[in-house]
Amino acid sequence: MMTIKKLGGPLGALGLAGCMLLVLLYPEASLDAALRGMAVWWDVLFPSLFPFFVISELMLGFGVVHLFGALFDPLMRPLFRIPGSGGFVLAMGYVSGYPVGARLTAKLREQNLLTRVEGERLVACTTSSDPIFLLGAVSVGFFHNPVLGPCLALAHYGSGLLVGLLMSFHGRREERNGAGRTPAPDTSRSGKPKRERPEAGRIRTAFASMAEARRRDGRTLGELLKGAVESSLKLIIVVGGLVVFFTVLMELLNQAGAMAFLFSAIGRFLSVFGFPPGLAEAVTSGFFEVTLGAKAAGTAAAALPFKAAAAAFVLSWGGLSVHAQVSSIWNGTGLRYLPFAAARLLHAFLSALLTLLLWRPMMNASPALAPLWTPGPILHTPASAFMLLALLLAGTLLLSLAAAAAASVLGNLRRSRR
Repeated sequence: MMTIKKLGGPLGALGLAGCMLLVLLYPEASLDAALRGMAVWWDVLFPSLFPFFVISELMLGFGVVHLFGALFDPLMRPLFRIPGSGGFVLAMGYVSGYPVGARLTAKLREQNLLTRVEGERLVACTTSSDPIFLLGAVSVGFFHNPVLGPCLALAHYGSGLLVGLLMSFHGRREERNGAGRTPAPDTSRSGKPKRERPEAGRIRTAFASMAEARRRDGRTLGELLKGAVESSLKLIIVVGGLVVFFTVLMELLNQAGAMAFLFSAIGRFLSVFGFPPGLAEAVTSGFFEVTLGAKAAGTAAAALPFKAAAAAFVLSWGGLSVHAQVSSIWNGTGLRYLPFAAARLLHAFLSALLTLLLWRPMMNASPALAPLWTPGPILHTPASAFMLLALLLAGTLLLSLAAAAAASVLGNLRRSRR
């Protein structure tokens, strides 16, 4: 490990020097790639992510996250071994896509509402593509096949939840040893010893947690809004810079012939396991940048099920560009990259496998569902995203209340038998 750390600095410097040399050799290609990256950031990422960044900051300031944390705790803690506030992060991450889940996880970690292990579990299952990109850009735009939407969505989000369940086993030894415990209690506990409460009492406790969080914050609405806009602008600029960097990096590697070499090597590797070598460009491009990988999957020389599986793999892996965004957001929180990378790789393989397993039954049912899944103009508005967020939160709340009621009934039955 120490040898790797010692070699990391010189190797990184050598890589950056090589990138600088390629920029000098191919200045026109570098400029064109940078402009393409800027266009993606300005036309797609800024309008889709910036409102969610601002609103999530305001929700934290007003204590809304603490409210949902108290309500969702009976569901999230037994299933995923994370506090109830993770339910809100899960809904926001699924609606708005990466890296919003990582952003909210980092904010909860900064407020000492998550341990390091809980934060790593949470971000493992909340880093996902947003539905508009998956259904609109990928299914309709890249594949020209809206029937593909339900299968891709079920594989992507279903495997994400499976990753969350599997990651609940992550860090249990560390928790048993008492390392990294949160000094401040979770808002679902409200500073009091946890005990069984009826649903009405839980709701009252949730609103009390929200009021207490708002009192501790203490900022006026103007101060909250100013802080939310400032921090969100800083973050969206970092996201844009990383998108431009990786777009230029891939273009430079392509100009230098490195991408062609990687395509050939990955193609041979895929053929060994019986997969079409035509998927090599999609997998390789998706390793660096998710949009380019998904687009390459739509035009790959392979059967449609394998192309869909490659797109699911790329969407779940996220690309090194998203990984870099998440790492920059995590700076100073103590969260580790290795568990995140392992979760992304697991999510990618599970998503591709589920796509192949669900292909026949889902594609037989998809033609009737295609009109429901094809994003029309109205579904590209921010209002539609917030409607979906409200539906997810309402569904999670109902499941949480049902879980709390079931736990209460089981507890009463056990006490009555004694």
